[in-house]
Amino acid sequence: MRFGAIAAVTVGFAVLAAPALAEGDAKKGAKVFRKCKACHVVDEEKNKVGPHLVAIIDRPVASVDGFKYSKAMVEFGSDGKVWDVETLTLYLKKPKDLVKGTNMAFAGVRKDADMENLITYLQDPSAAE
Repeated sequence: MRFGAIAAVTVGFAVLAAPALAEGDAKKGAKVFRKCKACHVVDEEKNKVGPHLVAIIDRPVASVDGFKYSKAMVEFGSDGKVWDVETLTLYLKKPKDLVKGTNMAFAGVRKDADMENLITYLQDPSAAE
């Protein structure tokens, strides 16, 4: 009985800690992505100032061929990190807080609704059409 209670509490905290994302509006996410378009694309594997974001969700950090990542980003991804929803959310909220020394000159996405919509869009940009 005691194990069951501990397991229930642990699962409860995990659910509370996990971002409630991927249920946003891709069309609204495309509008949020306008802030990113100067440096990134989502619809073709073409690098700009930043790496392309095609299939970014669950992609290994610092793994786009032909893109020169900052030393800080390479170190951040050196232990096998991937851009899962949780990590991407933390990064996009305040990039320089999560990866100190990143070259990404973006202050971050402040509103939770904007983040949810952006992540939804990044998961499937075609859903915004």
